[in-house]
Amino acid sequence: MRILLLTQILPFPPDSGPKVKTYHLLQSLARHHEVTLVSLVRSEAEAQRATELRGLCAEVHTVLLKRSRLRDLGYLITSSLAGDSFLMRRDASPELHALLADLTRRQSFDIIHADQLNMAQFAVDLPAGARVLDEHNAVWTIVQRMAEHSSPARRIGLEVEARRLRRYEARICARFDGLLVVSEPDRAFLQLAADEAGVTLPPTEVIPIAVDAQGHPPVARTPNPQLILSMATMFWPPNVDGVLWFAREVYPLVQREVPGVRFAVVGARPPQSVRRLAEEDASIEVTGYVEDPQPFLKQTAALIVPVRAGGGMRVKILEALARGLPIVSTTIGYEGIALTPGTHLLVGDTPQTFAQALIALLSNPAQGEALARAGRQVAEEVYDWRVVNPRVEALYEAALAQAAVGRR
Repeated sequence: MRILLLTQILPFPPDSGPKVKTYHLLQSLARHHEVTLVSLVRSEAEAQRATELRGLCAEVHTVLLKRSRLRDLGYLITSSLAGDSFLMRRDASPELHALLADLTRRQSFDIIHADQLNMAQFAVDLPAGARVLDEHNAVWTIVQRMAEHSSPARRIGLEVEARRLRRYEARICARFDGLLVVSEPDRAFLQLAADEAGVTLPPTEVIPIAVDAQGHPPVARTPNPQLILSMATMFWPPNVDGVLWFAREVYPLVQREVPGVRFAVVGARPPQSVRRLAEEDASIEVTGYVEDPQPFLKQTAALIVPVRAGGGMRVKILEALARGLPIVSTTIGYEGIALTPGTHLLVGDTPQTFAQALIALLSNPAQGEALARAGRQVAEEVYDWRVVNPRVEALYEAALAQAAVGRR
């Protein structure tokens, strides 16, 4: 098949959750199909990195997306006046629409695959055998959950955005021929939104995010590690909220019981609120982006996922499973992933229970080793991209059949 893949972020290097998911999908599709990739980028340097994907793709095109606080203010004003979503307006791009119109005039595609909700607006009216929307998350739920943990003033704005997104998400999903979701909770949240909007979702397949578990051995960790590790992009608000919650409410409880413990926050573009943690406590290290995280992984007693808002699946959990790392997460953190607390990871939703889980692993390395072995097995057998991504082709066939019915 000839596939046009539209991505909101360039899937290379695969060093963050959305990039990992899409890069391994691209690897899988390129084995048997001809893929043309069109991606938004944020800088000329990022556009240059697109050349690394030419070995997987028939063509690679990029469009620069310009962002600034002033532009965001303009989008906020216009979305408020129009009563639609700020997040969707922010990624609008006449240049991308023009590029796609030209591409689809010059050649035909069997499948147009829009990767993430932000890209739906560019794909929904393009000519193709079928159009598929890949929902990394039920996006409206992320904003709604962020509202629940925000100040009263901020909560109002987030709740308005969540309502607008819920309506938009349902209606645009209904205009595609096939829908890919990464978890059963996301399918349920999108169905709820569709029922409220009075629309019908297209054929929908739950296909989890995949990682390269079989391609890499587990990390050889040092004996009796004393490092707690957060490894996540620090420009995504739920990650920032989770790290601040952990540092302020959970970590002090751990320090009382384990005096030599350390905490490392590894991830690109940490805001000042996160950087300040290292200034206030010498046992906390905030690194920013790290090209090679292996030194941190080898010293890790537990990778933490303290998120309190989110949707979809946390790729950082899948990668930690593949690397053979013990994990402590909130319930929302491992939502949508087939794991059993106590067997594959430890779970805590309050400062006390989260801290108790970490204290147990810091005090008993053998428990961490047992969790890591069980988690690694799940990663290899359930979440490796070679196992997961061939199922996307079945969704393509269902979408082509749905599109054919619609054209009759």
